[in-house]
Amino acid sequence: MNRVVNRPLHVLFEDEHVLGLAKPAGQFPLGVWAPEGETTVEADVRVHLDAAHPGAVYVGVVHRLDRVTSGVLLWAKHPKAARRLSRQFENRTVRKEYWAIVERGFSARFDPRWEDWLTDAHKEGVARVVSPGAERARQAVTRAALEHANAIPSGLAWLRLWPETGRTHQLRAGASSRGMPIVGDHAYGSTRPFAPPGAIALHAHTLEVRHPISGMPLALRAPVPQSWAEAGILLRDPDPEPHATPR
Repeated sequence: MNRVVNRPLHVLFEDEHVLGLAKPAGQFPLGVWAPEGETTVEADVRVHLDAAHPGAVYVGVVHRLDRVTSGVLLWAKHPKAARRLSRQFENRTVRKEYWAIVERGFSARFDPRWEDWLTDAHKEGVARVVSPGAERARQAVTRAALEHANAIPSGLAWLRLWPETGRTHQLRAGASSRGMPIVGDHAYGSTRPFAPPGAIALHAHTLEVRHPISGMPLALRAPVPQSWAEAGILLRDPDPEPHATPR
């Protein structure tokens, strides 16, 4: 592990079973290795749980976020909690809501239901939308809604996205294929910069699960990063479940 100061965690919820965080964009989520001068979220979690013996801490990974994405990231503190949470993700009983700021030209079409077939992103680092049923492609389904922002730079739009499947780069590829690349996501066609370096305007705003031990609903919400406001993006609190209709 690099000899650097671990980042303070933005804790959204914590008890003896789970730890919910707001992950900053640009930070690697998993592993203990990181580029010089950086730490991963997992390494920071280990120090948070036991600063004296971080390598001995159990850290259960139940879902993932890309390095470039900010927002809710949930960890399990013991194997039983990890198994039960992982089962919820596998069975698609988890509710996830993402917020994205996208480039939107006049020709970009808006579709409230995205049904795509995606290639694996691991070889090239980019998932591609291909014909339905193409070899080794998997179906990705997302619900989408256009929202009105309090303030947003010209040529941009705010999307709320509810992925019903969990494919790699599902939201990034889906937005790009519809002529609406996420701001800062140059791998998927964005022409605009975004800050901080290594970040895109994609935020995992809400994660709703059942607590792995009590079974009670657990809703975690992460505020958008301050960098969004600094970029002139001011968002209002939307309705809990709007109808995804074109505007």
